[in-house]
Amino acid sequence: MTEKDNDADVAFVQALAAILRDNDLAALEVERGTKTEGRLSVRLSRTTAAAPAPAFQHVAPAAPAAPAAEPPVPAAEPADDPASLPGAIPSPMVGTVYLQPEPGAGPFVKVGDTVAEGDTLLIVEAMKTMNHIHAPKAGKVTRIFVEDGDAVEYGAPLMVVE
Repeated sequence: MTEKDNDADVAFVQALAAILRDNDLAALEVERGTKTEGRLSVRLSRTTAAAPAPAFQHVAPAAPAAPAAEPPVPAAEPADDPASLPGAIPSPMVGTVYLQPEPGAGPFVKVGDTVAEGDTLLIVEAMKTMNHIHAPKAGKVTRIFVEDGDAVEYGAPLMVVE
């Protein structure tokens, strides 16, 4: 790898860190490049405590990165894990949740409401884009796990529609 490539990669990571900070995102993951040119895979995340500078890894095509060994996670009881509930709706992205269409308006749905397939349940704002999250099926809203303005991660349970 040349110093010029390294400088470009550092500038790229710094630009991603600025996007993370400016858009108040919790995490950001990006891959770029090709198998013939080499790949750059970057994952940035923020915590409330001061964290070390973001790290990045340049993977050459001849040396694919081996997956990191994950420590074993004890099995949780289904009732303890909201994502395992039947009808749980996960967040499709990292962002900020809004339960109503605009400030001061009533919420899209409340616990106990009956929804039709395709009804808007809430909004997840990501990168200044308002993404409407729709009901994947008709049913009754039995639980809401987020509050207006909460930051959510990809896959985090938002609510349950049974």
